[in-house]
Amino acid sequence: MQQYQWAERQVLVTGATGIVGSWLCEELVRRGAFVVAMVRDDDPQSRFYTDGIAPRCTIMRGDLVHFEHCMRALNDYEIEVVFHLGAQTIVGAALRDPLDCFESNIRGTYNLLESARRLNGLVQSVVVASSDKAYGDSDILPYTEDMPLRGRHPYDVSKSCTDLLSDTYAHTYGMNVTVARCGNIYGAGDLNWSRIVPGTIRSLLLGQRPVLRSGGGNIRDYIYVRDVVSAYIALAEQSHRPEVKGQAFNFSPETQFTVLDIVAAIARVMQVQADPVILNNAKAEILNQTLDAAKARQVLPWTAAWRLEDGLRETVEWYRAHLSTGAALVSH
Repeated sequence: MQQYQWAERQVLVTGATGIVGSWLCEELVRRGAFVVAMVRDDDPQSRFYTDGIAPRCTIMRGDLVHFEHCMRALNDYEIEVVFHLGAQTIVGAALRDPLDCFESNIRGTYNLLESARRLNGLVQSVVVASSDKAYGDSDILPYTEDMPLRGRHPYDVSKSCTDLLSDTYAHTYGMNVTVARCGNIYGAGDLNWSRIVPGTIRSLLLGQRPVLRSGGGNIRDYIYVRDVVSAYIALAEQSHRPEVKGQAFNFSPETQFTVLDIVAAIARVMQVQADPVILNNAKAEILNQTLDAAKARQVLPWTAAWRLEDGLRETVEWYRAHLSTGAALVSH
């Protein structure tokens, strides 16, 4: 297969200030791409700013819910490759305000896809970041890509719809749209403290007991952010292939852990004791979720490169360095 050239390629990343967005922008810039970061809200604590990634990108202020913003981003900057990461990603926030979740995740997606369709001679590929939540609850695990999308809770439904919209634009209009479904993504730069990895690390740095919203037994896939970036880039590079175009792929290390397993692993890395407070009051959460990544291994081929404790060790070091002043330890 011919080597894909990122040098001087015009790339749009939505959701650039999020955990994956910052790492993706950094890697694309390293490969020589011209990166346009579409940003709705500034967060000075975001890794996109604190780690010096922003000055190496062109920042466009815009909101995916406005079609004209999507068109301007693609047309004015002559975008060739789109990584669509921008979304409401917090399950609790989606539960409290489902309309905002639907507007951001569903309207935002079809606005971007329709903009890309109208500029189809310009835009060559679109990679859509999805989630294992798109599958909804299932008695059959692990999820495989041929299983139906049955989200029921607001966030889950928004991801099911996102995937169906992506499928529509790929198969009706022949666009090079691909979908990436990941489990729980962890790594440096995640400032959503309600998530188990950053929340536990912050609590332990403060000498506090981690607080678990679940009962601690929920099983999930945990995938390191660097592996996610490599997965997204693999999709973009191969989206023109018949066996990749219009397809969804699961990305997972195919190792599953309970929430309590993750807390214990973080404590081991930090060399402290963890005695979590178990609230068991989480709502609209799927009990167990695991992903089968055989398709990604066989077709792309892609495999996860990072073991859990190696990824956690690098993650902890970032938080230890960046949160040492205490200012960013305060919840948003």
